[in-house]
Amino acid sequence: MAIARLTELSIYPVKSARAIALKTSAVGQRGLMGDRDWMLVDTRGRFASQRTLPQMAQLIAVYTLKGLALTFDGHGSIEVAIPQFGDWCDVDVWGDPVRARDAGDVAARFLSAALKAQLRLVWMPPETIRPVDPTYASREDLPISFADGFPILIANQASLDDLNQRLPSPIPMARFRPNLVIEGWPAFAEDDIRHIRCGEVELLLVKPCTRCSIPARDHLSGEWALDPTPVLKSFRYDRTLKGVTFGVNALVLGQSASRLALGDSVQVLD
Repeated sequence: MAIARLTELSIYPVKSARAIALKTSAVGQRGLMGDRDWMLVDTRGRFASQRTLPQMAQLIAVYTLKGLALTFDGHGSIEVAIPQFGDWCDVDVWGDPVRARDAGDVAARFLSAALKAQLRLVWMPPETIRPVDPTYASREDLPISFADGFPILIANQASLDDLNQRLPSPIPMARFRPNLVIEGWPAFAEDDIRHIRCGEVELLLVKPCTRCSIPARDHLSGEWALDPTPVLKSFRYDRTLKGVTFGVNALVLGQSASRLALGDSVQVLD
């Protein structure tokens, strides 16, 4: 197998908002630093995403010294401080009850007006522990942010190239919202890889990522676009998981903080 390298590195400060591309990132057991530590919730505390609010693709969240700068076209920008002492609230992520801190009324009014729904912004403080599904975790105490199910999503550039050859026109990797993109592996080699070292970080690849409707939407506008799902279903349907797969979910091994950077070599350990 050719030498593989990390060629894209992205975080999503607010779950289901637009990606932020990075050149380097600190990594902890929750995943990339700042990835999905914030989330929008409805009036019942359930998480909001592009599945029901596709216009969230237009929400830009960028970290500042104090918290987040939120921007939405036509509504300007606001800065939201980290709510270190905000009200505690109970929120729901795919049935997981999570304790979070509310980011306040100003953020709620801005986001509700921009997205035309009653929403609040919440933040997951470091002391909140939401465990990864023990079915796939190597330990029961491994934490996760507001991500759907796992700390890191890895995609293989050759797998997208293979898919694009089957589609009537190519789609960008951004549609699949990965944290890491690796070049140098054969197409779908990730199906058979279990353990890698990327730079100084060891990752355990634990579960293929089943895909929802989000890849069928433009990653910048949220509008419907070319849907890759029917083509993926023709050769990427997993009967056990009962879904179409693209990319692989990963856990971070080791206790100490470390870093990833574009260009890092990727070594297959198992």
